[in-house]
Amino acid sequence: ENGGGVGLDRETTSVVFEALSRGCVSTTAYLTLHNTCAWMVDAFGTEAQKEMYLEKLGNMEYLGSYCLTEPGSGSDAMSLTTTAKKDGNKYILNGTKVFISNGGDSDIYLVMARTGGPGPKGISTFIVPKDSVGLSFGKKERKVGWNSQPTRSVILEDCEVSVENLLGGEEGKGFKFAMMGLDGGRINIASCSIGGADASLRAAIEHTTVRNQFGQEISKFQNTQFEIAEMAGKLNASRAIVRQAARLLEAKVPMATASCAMAKQFATDACFDICNRSLQLHGGYGYLKDYPVQQYMRDTRVHQILGGTNEIMKLVVSRSILNSV
Repeated sequence: ENGGGVGLDRETTSVVFEALSRGCVSTTAYLTLHNTCAWMVDAFGTEAQKEMYLEKLGNMEYLGSYCLTEPGSGSDAMSLTTTAKKDGNKYILNGTKVFISNGGDSDIYLVMARTGGPGPKGISTFIVPKDSVGLSFGKKERKVGWNSQPTRSVILEDCEVSVENLLGGEEGKGFKFAMMGLDGGRINIASCSIGGADASLRAAIEHTTVRNQFGQEISKFQNTQFEIAEMAGKLNASRAIVRQAARLLEAKVPMATASCAMAKQFATDACFDICNRSLQLHGGYGYLKDYPVQQYMRDTRVHQILGGTNEIMKLVVSRSILNSV
């Protein structure tokens, strides 16, 4: 709140992002990424960094982008090759980040770069303003979904930033910052999937109660009833596991990271399935852009990939379980 935010807890934030996603998954998903950037500055930034950026991020005068993924390092984020070399009172950054939401339009970029040797302890995070010398952007990507927000590469060619823009003022903490940011991001993106799935299920219920085939409403067929029951069960289970993970992360319990990964994997898989099945219940109409169900399906598909693929989420969960034995 002292940085211009409203001070909501994780669970309430999940409820808000779910509700917003019933209107537009893509726009809400960007808001979650911006929120992650603001949270990282608040959680790890120096007092000077908070004073400079936090209120403007909180009221969205500034928009932020999270820059971790590279052409050669997606799931294997620790292998990133973007470098940051100290030169007097500044750092010189070189490298390319890809799949950056709002790339080219955001005001600041939280860039993870290598300041030391191999592995996570050699990575630091930098706040890179849009007007930085040596910062440029690639073409706007043509995507299946998430089309209300631009996605571009972020290109750093001898990009200069002040030493004061090293997040937290200490080298070697960047990977930890990035991963902690992802915990909340995974809850939030799963919440967006829930909102899209909820809207899709409502659309399917409405369509099947007014569409007639073989002399009766489609909703009267047992297969339709079974589909709706299964989708409703998956939706409620997704909501429960995501809200639980939000509470655990808020409480900072040791199992929070694994719980966030579990919730993200389960909910994004289940909710995409709900959107896809809802489209099927619309028949040919579901494939028309006049009907919103196809957009929910397209926008939620990428949630199974970003923030760590769902295959990586299974590794995070399994390692946590096996290490506790």
